[in-house]
Amino acid sequence: MAQDPGELSERLLARMRMLDGVVVAFSGGVDSALVLAAALRALPADRVRAAIADSPSLARTELALAREVAGELGVELIEIGTDELDVPGYRSNAGDRCYFCKHTVLTAVSAVAARQGIHHVATGTHADDHRAAHRPGLRAAQELKVIEPLAEAGLGKQEIRLLARSWSLRVADKPAMPCLASRIAVGVPVSLTRLNLVERAEAALREQLTGAGLTPRDLRVRLLGQGFRVELDQAAHDALMTRPALVDQVLVRLQELIRTGPGQLSTYRAPATSGP
Repeated sequence: MAQDPGELSERLLARMRMLDGVVVAFSGGVDSALVLAAALRALPADRVRAAIADSPSLARTELALAREVAGELGVELIEIGTDELDVPGYRSNAGDRCYFCKHTVLTAVSAVAARQGIHHVATGTHADDHRAAHRPGLRAAQELKVIEPLAEAGLGKQEIRLLARSWSLRVADKPAMPCLASRIAVGVPVSLTRLNLVERAEAALREQLTGAGLTPRDLRVRLLGQGFRVELDQAAHDALMTRPALVDQVLVRLQELIRTGPGQLSTYRAPATSGP
């Protein structure tokens, strides 16, 4: 049964009106953009802030987009320098890396809220996130008493995109783009070198494919224990596989860049929630 955007809107805005102010932990993606847009519709503008954690795991293209989206919504984006690499649990990447990341980021955003005299920090966590089997970042948010307006209003990813389109948010159909650390296989330590390598590899791959006439929607270069894996959305993957010479060129170029072993090509499988 099709959802009514008006009903979705009222559910979300009713939750936001319960607040006296909020700092939105902002990424520039559709989830946090919808929370920010809802806050601006429900609350006085001077009681709404947006804050982004600028760390080595944030791709520069994502930071630039977040600045643009916040500007379009009419909010100054507060940029907080964080370095999750200082946290041993984050660096070791043993399977609960997201807990340490979220705890670091949300602690920093909470400090911004305290300085601004605002009592609430909100994230873009939604109802589908709570159905996932393994989301260690949710524990950090719970410990820090961060609110989740989308989840509390019962909105999942489908409803979020529907409402974002009805509100004409430019990121309504933006593919999920989690942090660069999500491309590093569990058990492989996170380092500045590896984060930079992922960012360079994905940028080089997108440029190469675009130059060959392919425009992937979803693209990942994952660093494995040995070697790497390229993941593309189904349409881009199928188109690339019809061009064996280009497949070889892609893998050779990335192997020269990454230098940890051979690469493989596979289809990107979007997770059930907004994960990596």
